[in-house]
Amino acid sequence: MENITAALNELLREANELCIGTEVVILDKIPESIVFARDYYAKNQPVVIRNAVKHWPAVQKWNSAYLKQVLGKKLLDVTTTPNGYADGLAKQDGTEYFVLPLEEKMCMSDFLQKLDDPTGPIHYIQKQNSNFTTDFPELADDINIKDLDFAEQCLNSPPLVNFWMGDKRAVTSMHKDPFDNLYCVISGYKNFILLPPHQVVNIPRQLYPVGKYQRHESGQFYIEPVLNVQSDNNKNEPLRTEWISIDPLAPDFSKYPKFANSQPLQVRVNAGDILFLPNFWFHHVQQSHKCIAVNFWYDMEFDSRYCFFRMLEKLVETKID
Repeated sequence: MENITAALNELLREANELCIGTEVVILDKIPESIVFARDYYAKNQPVVIRNAVKHWPAVQKWNSAYLKQVLGKKLLDVTTTPNGYADGLAKQDGTEYFVLPLEEKMCMSDFLQKLDDPTGPIHYIQKQNSNFTTDFPELADDINIKDLDFAEQCLNSPPLVNFWMGDKRAVTSMHKDPFDNLYCVISGYKNFILLPPHQVVNIPRQLYPVGKYQRHESGQFYIEPVLNVQSDNNKNEPLRTEWISIDPLAPDFSKYPKFANSQPLQVRVNAGDILFLPNFWFHHVQQSHKCIAVNFWYDMEFDSRYCFFRMLEKLVETKID
């Protein structure tokens, strides 16, 4: 066990010194495809490209008035929560759950109106099923995916394309995705906290029962446990999923001391910028009010880096009863 600990510490030291650094790389123009492939994609390194899509019509046009004009009466899928965490941890009656958001149908005009209510529940358009392609065809001509060709030459196409808009109180809790991500902010800004995949050795995880937000007739939220319908027995067992236990905005180092060694990177992505976020990078996101973004998810390669990450996960895997 001591040998494993020493090896993990050596991995963290060398990775931080040789390849990760202390800041996210910022470019002031789109790189040539070979430069992007060599310096960022091949090294699994995030990079922000300032003003890369600032010329898109979306950056000039997408605001509340325009969206109301174009989409005002259209029904959309909106997530609703009491605390802004659409996929995150919350407690009820002494039990901590991984909680899914309440999903509602709402026309764009009503959604925009609710965003202006600072006392009500927190609403977010964040359905991650290529919703821009399926739900927002009216906006398709306002972006130009050809401008992403510098990256797409080494990514797996076609991408899933998602539309994001929400309250400044909406927070994306720390997680990772099995996609390479080109994240384009259209309006406002997003604040990212990033940790590379090898930091999995310092990031606490455990299994949590899954719940979903529901509302009483009074409007009060409660958590409804989600049952495991695939269970081999007839018992009403709760569905469980693994999630990250720590909030990087308020880390409890007394409970999770290893996280103090994680050295997170922080970067703000402004309107017109692109963030390239490689697969399996852990990220936590906050945003400005009514921030709008479109991101492009490309299937990751299940190569030797994936196998290496899975090995690290198993080495530090936390089990709970």
